Amino acid sequence: MDPVLEHRLQSTRRHLLGGMGGGVGALALAALLGDGAAAADAVAPADPLLPRPPHFAPRAKRMIVIHLTGSPPHLDLYDHKPQLVRHSGEDCPADTIQGKTFAFTSGTPKLLGTPRSWKRCGESGMELSDAIPNLHRVADRLCLVRSMHTDQFNHAPAELLLYTGAARSGRPSLGSWATYGLGSESRDLPGFVVMISSGVQPNGGTSSFGAGFLPSVYQGVQCRSQGDPVLYVSDPPGLPRRVRRRSLDALRDLNERQARELGSPETLTRIAQYELAYRMQTSVPEVMDIAREPAHVLAAYGATPGQSSLANNCLLARRLVEQGVRFVHLFDWGWDFHGTGPGEDIRDGLTRKAATFDKPAAALIEDLEARGLLDDTLILCTGEFGRTPFREGRTAGGGILGRDHFPDCYSVWMCGGGARPGHVHGSSDDLGFRPATDPVHVHDLQATIMHLLGFDHTKLTARFQGRDFRLTDVHGQVVRDLLA
Repeated sequence: MDPVLEHRLQSTRRHLLGGMGGGVGALALAALLGDGAAAADAVAPADPLLPRPPHFAPRAKRMIVIHLTGSPPHLDLYDHKPQLVRHSGEDCPADTIQGKTFAFTSGTPKLLGTPRSWKRCGESGMELSDAIPNLHRVADRLCLVRSMHTDQFNHAPAELLLYTGAARSGRPSLGSWATYGLGSESRDLPGFVVMISSGVQPNGGTSSFGAGFLPSVYQGVQCRSQGDPVLYVSDPPGLPRRVRRRSLDALRDLNERQARELGSPETLTRIAQYELAYRMQTSVPEVMDIAREPAHVLAAYGATPGQSSLANNCLLARRLVEQGVRFVHLFDWGWDFHGTGPGEDIRDGLTRKAATFDKPAAALIEDLEARGLLDDTLILCTGEFGRTPFREGRTAGGGILGRDHFPDCYSVWMCGGGARPGHVHGSSDDLGFRPATDPVHVHDLQATIMHLLGFDHTKLTARFQGRDFRLTDVHGQVVRDLLA
């Protein structure tokens, strides 16, 4: 059926009377404004990605998330536990595991102290492991949270809870909420860009960067650091650019007519996305070409033009936010350190994997600072949960040291964008099983991020299926101690 006819047939008397009231008001306004009203009616619908002010002055104007997919072993990177080392190999105390369910461990596992060496870094004296030597240089810029906890112990639900506020798919992601609330500062690039390294998609799939029930213009646009930056961004063979422009003009006219008649936000999204895609054909290849960077910048990140890597993506993140992209989300697979193979050993395996992250992450911080962008660019580095203070059950008898999934206590860090520099927030208990001081739930982290972006997290909402939804669901408190 013709959608316009279907819309009219389904209209109720209430819709009719409401429309008549609006029509009378519009006639009155037109009479008052004269020809200006008619001219305004002819203007195309507003771009949904136009910049908008937040609730209050933001500390961060843009955000970069580095997600270490699989979740890094925080006890071997950020949270030194000498008591755990002292008791390594002993049975876990009963009260630490009683009533708990773990992904791959049952019975009474053995405590596992870290084999890493540690150093106090910077004026803050932040203690970091030898697996991340480059981050030692920027310790005084980091805001390290050692008391994080979440509700989920499996990858996909935990990742979705962290980025959408719910453990099931269907809710808008953090990047979508940010661009929904703030719009974008770039007219020629997407407001929300996603990049994947190490060859594997996020655990939550596209839902980890999807728009949920928000208009799809706010979902993350996945770009690639190898090959065409965006799939199908090039003109098809045999279609000159002038012909493509004419076809888009015709589509725009039809969509604008439908928008006036039906008022669907997805129609406005369609108009905006067609136009953005056209502009992206020239802007995206340029901004994604890291070969334009000086040799010393490529060397600082460890980036190689034409390859797919977290190093390339960190450099691309700087180039994108520099050009006005509001939110960049980097996903890097390979941090699931169970100990099922040499690459998952928290000794040599972690050394090799951390080297692919440590150098570009530190370079990103220093590069943003040198360009005057760090103060209003918030960086978050996290996994979906932490790793256990004991050996993973399946690999407990082998020579490879690995840890199971652990939601009860773990570490994340933020940097720039109003996060408190050189600060360690909270602590875990002596064996690393529970937050000992100042626990931070994922909803609290979300509320704090929204605050830094200029939002009261309880008021940035979208109505869906009869209720107002927000990123933090019905939870979350801003952690003031994390603010500069």
